[in-house]
Amino acid sequence: MIKLYHCKDARSFRVLWALEEFGLPYELELMPFPPRFRVEGYKDLNPLGTVPACFIDGALMTESAAIPHVLATKFGPSALAVAPEEPDYPAYMNFLFMGEATLTFPQTIHLRYTRLEPPERRVPQAAEDYAQWFGSRLRAAESLLQGQFACADRFTMADVSLGYAVMLALSIGLDEQVTPGMAAYLERLSQREGFQRAKAAQAGGADLPI
Repeated sequence: MIKLYHCKDARSFRVLWALEEFGLPYELELMPFPPRFRVEGYKDLNPLGTVPACFIDGALMTESAAIPHVLATKFGPSALAVAPEEPDYPAYMNFLFMGEATLTFPQTIHLRYTRLEPPERRVPQAAEDYAQWFGSRLRAAESLLQGQFACADRFTMADVSLGYAVMLALSIGLDEQVTPGMAAYLERLSQREGFQRAKAAQAGGADLPI
């Protein structure tokens, strides 16, 4: 049994996309953002107050880059994961975590200090610095791509992690930091049926306040 607590287009989209790519049955709880303030009792479920909160056979997971890999390995074997004996396993793991730790993190700082904080607490210079940081890291990530996908000559959960980071950038106004190559990468991924099913599944949710 899998239950996902999700806010439309938030980091939890990685998990929703992974579930749809894999074709696993799940229960979806759509919530307004941020749920720690707007959903009564949410922090009792997830003490971090963040999304995702994903319960897999009763076990809570909260890290959007890790959950897709757990799904692909726990319920696999699946070509959506790269196995340790494959040559591209190191690249797979690197991209899997790069999507969150290196690429999504600076975007959240930019978003916080341009839109989420009240006007008197916004810090335009910090926001711009983190936007530039994101852009430089994304260009470096692009140089490591192996053809059409992140690695292993196929679509994997690393593409879910990396692709979401590009999707977020385009949704929060960081278009100038997204190169044509990375925009084309996301466009390819967005044509996948799993991506489109995930978008349809969250259609009734409230938009992020951006």
